[in-house]
Amino acid sequence: MNLQSKNNKSNLRTGLYLVSTPIGNMADISYRAISVLKNSNLILCEDTRVSKKLISKYSINSNLISYHKFNEKKSIEKILIELKSNKIISLISDAGTPTISDPGKVLVQACIKENINIVPVPGSSAVTAALSISGFSEKYFFYGFFPEKKSEIKENLSDLSNLNCSIVFFISAKKLNRNLNVIKEFFSERNIVICKEITKYYEEFFRSKVSDLKAFKNLKGEITIVISELNNKKKASNNLNESDKKKIGMLIKKLSTKEIVNLLNYEKNISKKEIYNYCLSLKK
Repeated sequence: MNLQSKNNKSNLRTGLYLVSTPIGNMADISYRAISVLKNSNLILCEDTRVSKKLISKYSINSNLISYHKFNEKKSIEKILIELKSNKIISLISDAGTPTISDPGKVLVQACIKENINIVPVPGSSAVTAALSISGFSEKYFFYGFFPEKKSEIKENLSDLSNLNCSIVFFISAKKLNRNLNVIKEFFSERNIVICKEITKYYEEFFRSKVSDLKAFKNLKGEITIVISELNNKKKASNNLNESDKKKIGMLIKKLSTKEIVNLLNYEKNISKKEIYNYCLSLKK
């Protein structure tokens, strides 16, 4: 059974709150997020210097505690003691949602094990923001940050290239330029949107075919990229069967070769070259 106590200083349940913070524009924070942070006994954050800007802007007086990937395992025991004493503790990252390519999973798993309330406070997300303006399929796979090793990147992208959905990555500008050829190798037939500085003053979106990508000059910061779903028409590999050939034989006297090619290519996704060559063979 989860702890359901109410904290005296608010109407909130005690427990751990995963509070999403702005990914750039400070105005992208909800009233609820501000309220939860104001009523927290402690706020766990990646970098107190970064988080102080946010809590200062919204007059939040809760205590900040440093919590990042280098100390999260060591901090668990002390945090659990606080949570078990009916405290409200919020976890925030420097930007976006905690645990999504950011620290927090270890703490969440510990709270699950101890039956401590875990409450999400949703907000800004570079993933959904980038996907929403992409024009690609709403079915997507979120990968996160590119790994460091080139061999691991190649292995992962090879697997991902078989997915017929949008794919979202986080990547630094430098690493994007270094890995353009690898991206082209596995996604050449797809489209891509490269999102720079989402919600910030220098926000920009670059749209291109993956095969047309070139190295970017003066590209800085962390980038979100979205690669489109498979272009099934370009992936066509269906061959003419006997039924198709019989149909062409019937159409050859009524339609031009061009019309037959377009018709079967649209209906059956058969390569235009194969249809065209078969039409020529009948005419001979």
